[in-house]
Amino acid sequence: MKVDVIIPEFSESISEGMIGDWLKNVGDQVEEGETLVEVETDKVVLEIPSPASGVIEAINKKANDTVLSGDVIATLNSEAAANKAQDSQKSEDIPINDSDESVQKIQQDSKVDTRQTTVKTSPAVRKILDEQGIDKSEVTPTGKRGRITKADVMQVAEKSTAVDQATSNISTSPTERVPMSSLRKKIAQRLVSAQNDYAMLTTFNEVNMQEILSIRAKHKDKFQEMHGVKLGFMSFFVLAAVEALRDYPAVNASIEDDDIVYHRYMDVGIAVSSERGLVVPIVRNADVKSMSDIEVEINQLANKARENKLTIDDLSGGTFTITNGGVFGSMMSTPIINPPQSAILGMHAIDKRAVVENDEIVIRPMMYLALSYDHRIIDGREAVLFLSRIKKIIEDPVQLLLYV
Repeated sequence: MKVDVIIPEFSESISEGMIGDWLKNVGDQVEEGETLVEVETDKVVLEIPSPASGVIEAINKKANDTVLSGDVIATLNSEAAANKAQDSQKSEDIPINDSDESVQKIQQDSKVDTRQTTVKTSPAVRKILDEQGIDKSEVTPTGKRGRITKADVMQVAEKSTAVDQATSNISTSPTERVPMSSLRKKIAQRLVSAQNDYAMLTTFNEVNMQEILSIRAKHKDKFQEMHGVKLGFMSFFVLAAVEALRDYPAVNASIEDDDIVYHRYMDVGIAVSSERGLVVPIVRNADVKSMSDIEVEINQLANKARENKLTIDDLSGGTFTITNGGVFGSMMSTPIINPPQSAILGMHAIDKRAVVENDEIVIRPMMYLALSYDHRIIDGREAVLFLSRIKKIIEDPVQLLLYV
């Protein structure tokens, strides 16, 4: 019986994917649920399992091919599984003269071929292989299920670098051409689209982080003991943004055709840097969650991003986004809106600066804030007041408890 291997339905926010390295070849026997290939989208990496046990008869899409939802990428013969098992059993019953050199040679070649065709790689590892110019057959896999890890690749790369440095200190390859990943291409398209389609402006303010730092210093140990995660800055800004979005609902809206859609819920995206690039997992219904709930969820999403385990649901939707360039030392930036949202809040590094308080010059831990917004639906007055509202809450976080 013929069984098609079909690309599953993508979410509305994902239009296509790219085939990675096949983990199986034509003629290989596979078990139902066994991973056949990984498909890289602009948001997540999907493992495509075998829909049935059988033998692969045809592979219709090769590595780096673009695929859409519903595409048939391979065909299995489920009846061949039983036949192959019977043939295998018969071959085991045939006596073999181990002294026959030709038979031994065939056995050795077979072992080598099996190793080379079953080596598994993830998109992140393939990227490093491409960057280092290393063929995966040169790498000895040490990961689970015979996978090549980044450490395996870097070990080969370090040996190669040592040899190159010993022979020559002059590079003979001043340029390098590397294909853009599916994620990077999609990010590029969205950034250009946001710049071209949005009437985007950015307003700035600065916030005194003294109160937040004091709260963290005083309660961080107890907080971690009770909730199992560290008390970070992001949860304060998420809750401050929630309060500001309540006051200025246009910032939580989006444009669809000729309509303005006001979202009566607050799904806040948190920009996270991963090996595959920038991803924005969503904290759902942030307006009804506590600070500890938000910290736990952000920590879980960040771990999934680092491990390339984010699902399509983790990344779909969102009504407002927060990005923190301060973790990389950014002092100030103009963040680009994440379509179809209408605004994004940018956090930056905390620096001690001289400021005036009560007509006196004092040293305070200060952070610049930036709000990029779509001027088509958000007026400058709303944007400035929205950012001022966040500033007031962060400088006096008791407002989060009193709802004032």
